[in-house]
Amino acid sequence: MIILGLNYYFHDSTACIVKDGKLLCAIEEERLNRDKHTQAFPELAIKKCLEISGLSYSDIDHIAVSIKPQTNWFKKVVYIVKHLKSFMPFFGHHLVHAYAKQRRFKLWYHRTFKKGEGPKIHFIEHHLTHVAGTFYVSPYKEAALLGIDGSGEWATTWLGHGIDNKVTKMGESFFPDSLGSFYETVTQFCGFIPNYDEGKTMGLAPMGDPNVFKDEVDKIIRVNKNGELKIDLSYFNYQHLIKNRYSDKFVKIFGEPRDPKGEFKDNHINVAAAFQRVLEDKVLEMCKILHKKTKSDYLVISGGVSLNSVMNGRIVRETPFKDVYVMPAAGDNGTAIGAAYYLYNGILEQPRNFVHDNPYLGTQYSNEQIMQTIKEAKMKPDYFEDICEKAASLLSEGKIIGWFQGPMEIGPRALGSRSILANPAFPDMKDKINAEVKHREAYRPFAPSALIDSYKDYFDLEVEAPFMLKVCNVHEDKQKVIPAVTHVDGSARLQTVDGKYHPLYYGVIKKLAEKTGVPVVLNTSFNIQGEPVVESPKDALRCFYSTGLDALVIGNYVLEK
Repeated sequence: MIILGLNYYFHDSTACIVKDGKLLCAIEEERLNRDKHTQAFPELAIKKCLEISGLSYSDIDHIAVSIKPQTNWFKKVVYIVKHLKSFMPFFGHHLVHAYAKQRRFKLWYHRTFKKGEGPKIHFIEHHLTHVAGTFYVSPYKEAALLGIDGSGEWATTWLGHGIDNKVTKMGESFFPDSLGSFYETVTQFCGFIPNYDEGKTMGLAPMGDPNVFKDEVDKIIRVNKNGELKIDLSYFNYQHLIKNRYSDKFVKIFGEPRDPKGEFKDNHINVAAAFQRVLEDKVLEMCKILHKKTKSDYLVISGGVSLNSVMNGRIVRETPFKDVYVMPAAGDNGTAIGAAYYLYNGILEQPRNFVHDNPYLGTQYSNEQIMQTIKEAKMKPDYFEDICEKAASLLSEGKIIGWFQGPMEIGPRALGSRSILANPAFPDMKDKINAEVKHREAYRPFAPSALIDSYKDYFDLEVEAPFMLKVCNVHEDKQKVIPAVTHVDGSARLQTVDGKYHPLYYGVIKKLAEKTGVPVVLNTSFNIQGEPVVESPKDALRCFYSTGLDALVIGNYVLEK
């Protein structure tokens, strides 16, 4: 059975192929069309997924789509009747937008398949693709389930319980009571792009004092005994779907918002800190309610808010759950995968036979393909049989390298296939990469990748973090050893690296450890601010020559400036 999973409705358009319950590939459209967080229909990604899988359109049996537009229409209509100010934005977003997206899908479908011979289409509720779909590919046979995002068909949070193939809903919140929109608002207030730059807000928060505004922010959100949300909307305008998500009351209390090109003032930093802390606290409340109801040892969390790795770290440390599973593509990109698995395991009731523990599901290029691109660019690389040894030597010398190896990862975090690497022992390395390579804000931290065998010597995390989605603390005696990946508050967004899934990435860190005694490398995505992560050798060469990278390690070839 071949299932094509699709996400194309909101943002982060993605396609995947599932064959007899096994995930063969998953690719985000942005990597191919070079439009970050693209809303374009993922036609390029579909073609590439079929190519990687050795399949054709005629082989597809089912198409699973991560949206069911008619869901909660009555709730939407009631809301609009009560809030006439929202009518026109609602009309544009939920009617015009919906019509355009569905028409685009139908045009592709009818252009691709002969009438009466196409695969069966399944439209699946957005939060089921987030929550249940993630549960079905988790390592747990039984778990508490939590989905949190801006909104999907009007729902904003989803709480439940999963056992084998059965998923039970225990609570649900609806727009405008939204933690995602709450956090998007502070992102915009801090001068960033909402629903796009929330990671910048999370990185800014440790620079401030959460207690300055925490009591005020804490009053905004209430969590009831079922884990459902209620938000004081007097602070916001997002409920009207208009440009500025914050209200006049918000500005009166928290001060003037930051101009996107302006300096950060104390109120911006302290507001970011307070909103981050309150987000964490409210999600911890929900988690404790879920644990009490389910008695589960494990939690599965999904949706855009689950990319908040600081929050995830606190869940691991401060709730009764033994561990948390977050899909590497935890946002809307992962709903393509979630839709396919909700169809396979939930609707078609096929037995669960797959765990999504390998994020390297995208395109890969041979040495021959890489060399052809380099020749076309009229460059002369050096060839190294032991590419890990060469890369480790460059890193030990303080060089910043572009690292392009193996199948591309799925999700927003570079996990060692399309990464920029550096030696974290150099104190000025963070500032150097932010200024000369990434061209982004100076405060932004970088993540450490550490060997699975020895990461506990440096970090206080007791569980694995293969997808870089759990923040922990760097041991105090190690903070001066790896200063370039230690954030201002002593924390780090750790990736644990197992040679089983990416032997070359494991190998370069191990070789670096042999040279320096430190089994940790600085890892950030191979791109510059505002662009998607590189996908092809051509993308890698362009990024290499337009930034302050010292070397490009691509396949078995090395280019140095």
